[in-house]
Amino acid sequence: MTRPVRSTSYVAWQIGEIAASRIERTLRPFQLTLAQYSALVQAVLEQGISSATAARRASITPQSMGSAVNRLIDRELLERRTTPGDRRTGRLYATEAGLRLATEARTAVDLTHAEALQVLTPAEQGQAHSLLLKLLKSLNPSAMANYTA
Repeated sequence: MTRPVRSTSYVAWQIGEIAASRIERTLRPFQLTLAQYSALVQAVLEQGISSATAARRASITPQSMGSAVNRLIDRELLERRTTPGDRRTGRLYATEAGLRLATEARTAVDLTHAEALQVLTPAEQGQAHSLLLKLLKSLNPSAMANYTA
């Protein structure tokens, strides 16, 4: 007889995959992929962020971030600028159109999150959030710049 799976990491992966799929569906009307949304949000949170830092904070590969950034630049939602002291590192800035789209998309994504979490009480939601942040801090400290306690 086999025993049931008791792997928290596997459960977290399943939840992450389901959440990502739902968020991708939510983002379709905005013509954004999850990677593009992540890139745009990173530039909104910190105007002038480097693509490498944005990738680390969003927990996506530099290649995925680069592709996402290029599409957003093509759509005039992001601008890439160099700084006088560092011509090699392009800094990302959300345009006015990018800021508007990020606000609209974030509202829709927040609703998607709320729907997914409605099975939990508000106290359970807070507890789950705190525990997940604790894990994230241990696994990807760079991502913590995106969160408040």
